[in-house]
Amino acid sequence: MLPYKLLAQLCIFPGFVLASVTTFLPSASISGASPTAGVITIPLSSYSFTPYPTPSLAPHPPVFPATDPLNPPDVIDDGHVVPDFAPAWATAYQKARNLISNYTIEDKVNITTAVGWENGLCGANIAPNKNFSGLCLQDSPLAVRGVDFTTVFPAGIHVASTWNRALMRARGLALGQEFKGKGVNIALGPMMNMGRVAQGGRNWEGFGADPFLAGESAYETVLGLQHGGVQSCAKHFINNEQEHFRATETSNVDDRTQHEIYAHPFLRSVMAGISSVMCSYNLINNTYACNNDKMLNDILKREYGFQGFIMSDVYATTTTLAAVAGLDMTLPGDITFDSGDSYFGGNLTDYVNEGYISMARLDDMATRIIAAWYFLHQDEEYPATNFNAFDQNDEVNNKHVNVQADHYRLVREIGAAGMVLLKNQNGALPLNKPRNIVLIGSDAGPGKSGPNEFLYGTGSDGILASGWGSGTGTFSYLISPLEGIQERARQDGSSVFWDFDDWNTDLAGAMAFGQAVALVFTSSDSGEGLFTVDGNEGDRNNLTAWNNGDNLILAVAAQNNNTIVVVNSVGPLIVEPWIEHPNITAVVWAGIQGQEAGNAIADVLYGAYNPSGRLPYTIAKDPADYPAQLFTNGSDSEIVTIDYTEGLFIDYRHFDQANITPRFEFGFGLSYTTFSYSDLDVATIQSSVIDQGDLIIAWENGEASPIAEGSSVALWLHEPAFQVTFKVTNTGYVSGTEIPQLYIHHPSSACEPPSVLKGFTNVEIGPYDTKHISIMLSRYDLSIWDVVAQGWRKPDGQISFSVGASSRDFRLWGVIPA
Repeated sequence: MLPYKLLAQLCIFPGFVLASVTTFLPSASISGASPTAGVITIPLSSYSFTPYPTPSLAPHPPVFPATDPLNPPDVIDDGHVVPDFAPAWATAYQKARNLISNYTIEDKVNITTAVGWENGLCGANIAPNKNFSGLCLQDSPLAVRGVDFTTVFPAGIHVASTWNRALMRARGLALGQEFKGKGVNIALGPMMNMGRVAQGGRNWEGFGADPFLAGESAYETVLGLQHGGVQSCAKHFINNEQEHFRATETSNVDDRTQHEIYAHPFLRSVMAGISSVMCSYNLINNTYACNNDKMLNDILKREYGFQGFIMSDVYATTTTLAAVAGLDMTLPGDITFDSGDSYFGGNLTDYVNEGYISMARLDDMATRIIAAWYFLHQDEEYPATNFNAFDQNDEVNNKHVNVQADHYRLVREIGAAGMVLLKNQNGALPLNKPRNIVLIGSDAGPGKSGPNEFLYGTGSDGILASGWGSGTGTFSYLISPLEGIQERARQDGSSVFWDFDDWNTDLAGAMAFGQAVALVFTSSDSGEGLFTVDGNEGDRNNLTAWNNGDNLILAVAAQNNNTIVVVNSVGPLIVEPWIEHPNITAVVWAGIQGQEAGNAIADVLYGAYNPSGRLPYTIAKDPADYPAQLFTNGSDSEIVTIDYTEGLFIDYRHFDQANITPRFEFGFGLSYTTFSYSDLDVATIQSSVIDQGDLIIAWENGEASPIAEGSSVALWLHEPAFQVTFKVTNTGYVSGTEIPQLYIHHPSSACEPPSVLKGFTNVEIGPYDTKHISIMLSRYDLSIWDVVAQGWRKPDGQISFSVGASSRDFRLWGVIPA
């Protein structure tokens, strides 16, 4: 192999550096790892353990204030506050150590081992133990799953489409309040996998195909959830990017790509004080994620300074020695359904007694779990679990506690804010008291048998407001577009007609003929691979509209010259068959909006809400244009290899690098008004961290951050270092919200994509008014990962940047001061 520096100059990087770099472990060093049928396993041996130190940097308010998770800092769009949770963690750790000081080995093991599937009231359960009340763990990222009188919120992908930190935080807080009100200790979310594959089944649960956008969405969601009192769980760590073969595929990812793309949202979650992380089913570089010493111990606990605990996904534990690699809790406890045994439980007790796993490590596992309980003050009059997740007819335990409050208002607002206006010709939108309207397509109406017709959402015969699988919720109600639009039509005196038959295109065309407006609704669904829907095994088989959508749209457009298409989709679709049709005057990308979907759609169509959503992914012209394709060749009985050969070039980064023109680029979205940008300036900000000045100087000289506990979350790396300011003017006659986006352009020496998102904000501006905008950049934002030095460094050469309305619509250009 050529020397690394020469490879870097040529923009060539070793294929899978992650598997070969030195692992720096002050704790349980694993040596002699061996492949078994292609899988690297942990050999049976005796492992010593030294706990990682807790962070010791003193708070530096106002930039680095001591923070309690129940009282997080306010939402700040320019990101100049880095909350310091170390004092709260230190207090929680001391309480946890005191609590377990008289625990037996069995007591401590019971803290780490859930009680088995369906052996408790919640999806997973840790039994009470002396003065510890136990833990209720429950899905999902958008609702308290399977429970009555709760809210079904917009999906993660939809809140990411808002590009609005305040709404991200508010959604997290409302979710947290509902989980706490139901007596749930740990909410199993948010989900923050990256959407590497456009067809990925669970992409809708996450926050899009860019690490910065996903990271900010995760950060605000975690702060909100834990502000509500529930422990948050970041999942699925890591590289769980498709549902096919999710438990038998090895995602082979190089070290730099792992750090800069897939791990970043988890880093931001740790910075938000996350209490737990869930490791995934898949393998990473031939080692199961829950056994992966590099990812769990070295990156998450050492490099990120993570103070909480790591749990397995359900039945993702494969060995007792996973505890050595960093796993702290196994879910649901038993090895297989109702097996009566566990990889932890009695086996963990035996391994400790026999010296394979040290008592110090067992103490660390139990301490981390109980410390997270104290960290969220769940020892202080926390509600008892008041439902039975496995039996809704259990009238003893189902107390039917209503936790919805007025969260429907927030659902409706996020639903509207996350919709993306993709096309609007001849002022087709907003609607202005049309004489008559026809709604075409099943996605315009209610489900035939109500919103909970299909178990786990595994079907689609009405408005698509959620995907399927464990990331769903139980609808108390679901507003369809028909209901939302009829409400407005009554006010306007408009006539409303509809046809929900997706397959009778002749009837659809006849219904559309002569109408002032023809609204065609179509959808595309996906979900967890445990379920197959219409032949789709979790992941989508293709990127075309479901239920004859393309043909339906064309049939209507052939008969009506004011056809407006509304798309409810879990992710990108290929819209080429109809997007340029002259009779299609507008396209609204309506997303996955939760229970107020129809009202939110009506708000945007009629202009009650000026659309401000932006795409969190690229919509391509051809599926082959995406850099990573769904891998379906293989067997669940053998290890399937998926090489992340695209490296850093996912989604828009690939389109830019390969000079491929998309149909709609990442970050794109129209408004009912227009905006102009002016007066760019950039200034250096004086550091507030006096005692880390030598590290800043070293970074400025091109040296990498040192290998240390918490090195990737160090204050000097994340504090504001540069302030970019500019003006945005609303040049139209209606109020609107603009989403200014900042993209970094690294020098060629960095071997980075042409443009990399590193900042955004949202600003509401009145007609012809101007607002002053500020976006902060940290040293981390300008850094690349050095796989040899194992740290973040400033690349050699000039770093420039652009500010604009999307990843391809730049309005202002500047240079970062040297």
